[in-house]
Amino acid sequence: MPEPRVPGGRGDELELPCGRTKYVHDFDLGMREFDCSCGESHAVVMDVHPPDRFLPEFLVEVLQEAIETTSAEMPEFGTPHLLGIVLEEFPNKVVSNDASNDQDVGFSMLWVSDFDSQRLHEIIVELVIELMEHAVSHGEDENALTQFEQQMLEFDVSEFVSEYRAQRDLSEDDVFVQ
Repeated sequence: MPEPRVPGGRGDELELPCGRTKYVHDFDLGMREFDCSCGESHAVVMDVHPPDRFLPEFLVEVLQEAIETTSAEMPEFGTPHLLGIVLEEFPNKVVSNDASNDQDVGFSMLWVSDFDSQRLHEIIVELVIELMEHAVSHGEDENALTQFEQQMLEFDVSEFVSEYRAQRDLSEDDVFVQ
C-alpha cells in the first residue's frame, strides 16, 4: 500500500521487474543502478539523465535533428525516448513511475530495469543501431545500406559500451549501489 505523500514520506511504492518493491524516494539523481534484495542489480534511469549517458553527443545531436517528436512535453529526442524504445522491446523487463506530481524528488520519470546498468546500456546502443539501420534502409542509396551493414558487422556493442563508460568515467565509484 503506498504511503501518503507527507513530508518525510517515502513516496509511491514501485513494483520492480523482479517482483520486489522499492519506494520512489529511495532513488536519487546520482543513482545509476542498485543491488536489489532479489540478488540482482537493476539499472536506474531518470528523465533528467542526459541521453549522452548512453550515446556520444554527436550521435545525440544527429538523432535530435533527424527524429521529430510529437510530444509538446518532450519536444526534443532524449532519454525518455530511449527508454520508450527499450520499454517497447522489453515491456516486462522495465518498470516506470511518473513522479511529476512529487515535489520531493528531482525527476519526473523514473525507470528501473531488470538489467544491470551495463546491459541496459548495451541494449540501448543495439536498439539505436537497429533504428539507424531501418532509417538507412528507407533511403535511396543501396550503397549506403551495404556500407552501414558492413560497418555494423565489425562493430562490437559490448566493447563500445565498456570503452564509452570508461571514457565517461561511469565507474563503480560513480554509481550508488545500495
